[in-house]
Amino acid sequence: MAFPTITIALAGNPNSGKTTIFNNLTGARQKVGNWPGVTVEKKEGMVTFKGHQIKVVDLPGTYSLTAYSVEERVARDFILNNHPDVVVDILDASNLERNLYLATQLIEMGVNLILVLNMADVARSRGIDIDGQLLSQLLGVPVVFTVGKLNEGTQDLLEKVIEVAHQKKDKEKTIYVTYGKEIEEELGKISEEIVKAKPKLGSHYTRWLSVKLLENDPLAVREVKSWGKSGREVLDVTQKSREHLEEIYHEDPEILITEQRYGFIQGACREVIKTSTQKKIDISQKIDLVLTNRLFGFPIFIFFIWAMFQLTFTLGEYPMNWIDSLMSMIQTVVSNLLPAGLLKDLIVNGILAGVGSVIIFLPNILILFFCIALLEDTGYMARAAFLMDRIMHWIGLHGKSFIPMLIGFGCNVPAIMATRTLESERDRILTILINPLMSCSARLPVYVLIAGTFFAGKAGSVIFSIYLLGIVLAILTAQLFSKTILKGMSMPFVMELPPYRVPTLKSLMIHMWDRGVVFLKKMGGVIL
Repeated sequence: MAFPTITIALAGNPNSGKTTIFNNLTGARQKVGNWPGVTVEKKEGMVTFKGHQIKVVDLPGTYSLTAYSVEERVARDFILNNHPDVVVDILDASNLERNLYLATQLIEMGVNLILVLNMADVARSRGIDIDGQLLSQLLGVPVVFTVGKLNEGTQDLLEKVIEVAHQKKDKEKTIYVTYGKEIEEELGKISEEIVKAKPKLGSHYTRWLSVKLLENDPLAVREVKSWGKSGREVLDVTQKSREHLEEIYHEDPEILITEQRYGFIQGACREVIKTSTQKKIDISQKIDLVLTNRLFGFPIFIFFIWAMFQLTFTLGEYPMNWIDSLMSMIQTVVSNLLPAGLLKDLIVNGILAGVGSVIIFLPNILILFFCIALLEDTGYMARAAFLMDRIMHWIGLHGKSFIPMLIGFGCNVPAIMATRTLESERDRILTILINPLMSCSARLPVYVLIAGTFFAGKAGSVIFSIYLLGIVLAILTAQLFSKTILKGMSMPFVMELPPYRVPTLKSLMIHMWDRGVVFLKKMGGVIL
C-alpha cells in the first residue's frame, strides 16, 4: 500500500540543534536553496520510514512568529500558506522556558505539533529533569526526547510524526494560553468581527489572527486591510480593544500578551521541571567573564585569529613540501616517458603543473577551515560578533553586520548574499560595499605563496597582517561612507550567545572537507 507523502516543517530557536536533527533525519538526501524573494537558506530533504515518504523542510531559526525579521516572516509564511502535515518544534531542553515561547505561538495556530526536547543529555548534566508526559498533558501536544549529536530519539520522532500526521486533531482538546479576563473579552470581540467578515475561517486561525491583531502585527493588519470594508470594521474593533486595554493597564497590549505567555510558560515549567540540588555551575558564564571582557576580550579575539593563521602555515608547511615533492616526481616521470612536443608540454607544464599549483595549497585550506569550524562549533564565533559590536557602531553598523564579514573570509559571494538578513537597507548596502575588502579563501594561496617566498620565517604573522589590514581598510571605508553617502544611525543589536560546547571530531571533519571540496572545484575548474 502506497502512503501519501508527509510534509513536516522543522521549527525552533537558533542553537536548539534543529539543523542537527534535520541532518539526522535526511542524511545525504537533502538539497539547499533559497526561500523565494529572500536570501535565507532553504533546506529540504527526504526520508523513507516504514513505507512512508517524508519530506522534511528546515525552517529558519526564530524565537517567535511575530513578523519583525526575514527569518520570522519566512517561517510563518510557510506554515500558514503551505500547511505542512506536521510541525516539529525543536527545543533546547536545558533552556526550556525560553524555547517554549515559540511553542505557545505554534499551538495557537492550531497546527499538528510535536515538541522535541533536544539536548536532553545537556539538561541532565545540569541537574534538570523534565517530565515529558506531564508537559504533553499541559500543552496538549506530544513530546519526544532526543540527543541530536548522538542521533538518539530519531526513530521515536519518526514514529510520532507518522502517528500525528494520520490522526485527526481534536479541536475540543486544544489548549491555549489564557490571557486573563479583560484581554480574553477583547479577543472575543475581535474574533466575532472576524467571523462576520470571513465566516469560513477556521476557529484556530480566527483565534490566532485575533491575537496578532491585538498585538498590532503588521502582516496581520495588512491581511485584514485587504478584505475591504469588512476588514476596516475588524480593524476599528481592534483599535477600540487596544485603547480599552491601554486605558486599564497603561501598557501596550503586545507587552501584556507577551507577559501572559511567559506567565503561562513559567507555570508550566514549575510543574514539569525538577532541578537537582547539586546543579552544576554554568561554565559558559565563567568563560564569558574572560572571553567577552571589555579589557581582555578583544586582544584574546585577535590572538585567536593570529594563532589560526600561524597554525595554518606552520602545520601546513610539511604536507605542502610532501605534495610539492610528489608532483615534481610525477612531472619528471611523465616528462621522461613522453617525447618532446605539444602533448608533453600540455600534460607536464599545463595539466600537472596547474593541478599541482592547486593541490599544494590544499593542506593550508583544510587546516584553516578546520580552525574556523572549531571556532563556530564551540560557540566562539557568536562572541566575536558581540566583541565587534562596539567597533561596528563606531562605523555606523552593528555586530550583526560583522557576521557577513566573517563569512567573507570563506567567500565574498555568499557573504554579500548573507547581508539580506540585515533589517536595515542602509546597513545592507554599507556591509555589501566593504565586504570585498575581506580576504576570501581564494586569495589565501596567493598570500601563502608570497609570504612563503619572501617571509619564510614569519609567514603566519605576515598572512595575519594582510587579513588584519583588510579589516582595518573595511572599517575606515565604512566610516567614510557612513558619514557621507550613507548617513544614518545603526539599528539596535540583540544576539544570543549560545553555551560553549565541545564539538565532535566528525562534525569538524565534515565541515572542513565540504569547504575543501568547494575550494578544489572552484580553483581546479578555473585552472583546468
